[in-house]
Amino acid sequence: MKKPSNIQKITLKRGKQPSVNEYITNICDGDIPFLSKAITLIESTNPKHKDIATRIIKGCLPFANKSVRIGITGVPGVGKSTFIEALGHHILQASKKIAVLAIDPSSSINKGSILGDKTRMESLVRNKNVFIRPSPSGNNLGGVARKTRETIILCEAAGFDTILIETVGVGQSETMVHSMVDFFLLLKIAGTGDELQGIKRGIIEMADAIVINKIDNSSKANVQRALSDFKNALHLYPIKESTWQPKVTSCSALNNQNIDAIWNIIQDYLVLTKKNAYFQTRRNLQNEYWLLETLNQNVLNHFYSDSKIKLELKNALNTIKNQKGSPFEMADILLNSYFKLK
Repeated sequence: MKKPSNIQKITLKRGKQPSVNEYITNICDGDIPFLSKAITLIESTNPKHKDIATRIIKGCLPFANKSVRIGITGVPGVGKSTFIEALGHHILQASKKIAVLAIDPSSSINKGSILGDKTRMESLVRNKNVFIRPSPSGNNLGGVARKTRETIILCEAAGFDTILIETVGVGQSETMVHSMVDFFLLLKIAGTGDELQGIKRGIIEMADAIVINKIDNSSKANVQRALSDFKNALHLYPIKESTWQPKVTSCSALNNQNIDAIWNIIQDYLVLTKKNAYFQTRRNLQNEYWLLETLNQNVLNHFYSDSKIKLELKNALNTIKNQKGSPFEMADILLNSYFKLK
């Protein structure tokens, strides 16, 4: 499908809300201010903004799905931002355009967010072919994951053919990001003494590659031990549906060591999964997952925003507090009341 060209390209002006068609046209022309503004609409809780964002996404969808989506996770301190900057510069050598979507950890006390990825990726952010967008995760990880997935569509329509998604590396963020990427990379460091014990089984199962980073700060013996441990662990898992055997390697992102080999691993994965059709099968399954996930989230939002339910929920909590009813009984009463309202 040809990109829309019936709307004259305009300059985004402060205080003026462009039309949906103007958004779509300018995003497809690679206009970064329009892309950023549209993502802000996606992240907004204003119902009017949500409607505009939905229409923009629908208009951009025919021009999306032409990128490679790579998820990168690891605990804080493992060097994700430095690794992404090193990998990004290597990818740029292949005349690619990169969008980095970073889900930052938000404070549970003051709801603030670090949002520091742009300062940590100083040289990468200055490249005209790179777009970096940090998003605070807040308390609703499912919500921010959905918004990230919608942001991917807009970035793809804007011409970014490589999408890097950085996770906070804690909680359930890895599962959410795994559900929207083609390749999932886990970063680790050697010499911590808990390479395998300190990692959840589920993350090992999701990983398409495990990379030991910061080898410049570890002894050769520690690095070799970590590589051996992870390789042995991966052989205990059944063969993936993609038939891909996850790889284990090492690097020093700070010194740009072995970054090219990691990109080659990703390319090998893409060749294999596109040849055996798993690449598109996985994309289809992800679309099904996000349909159901969006339905679940919308039902929950509708339930908790109902004014009568809000009052009844408050009463139900008091009932439980005074030990005059069980949580299960109160839940049934609330659900029955909700469905009677419909």
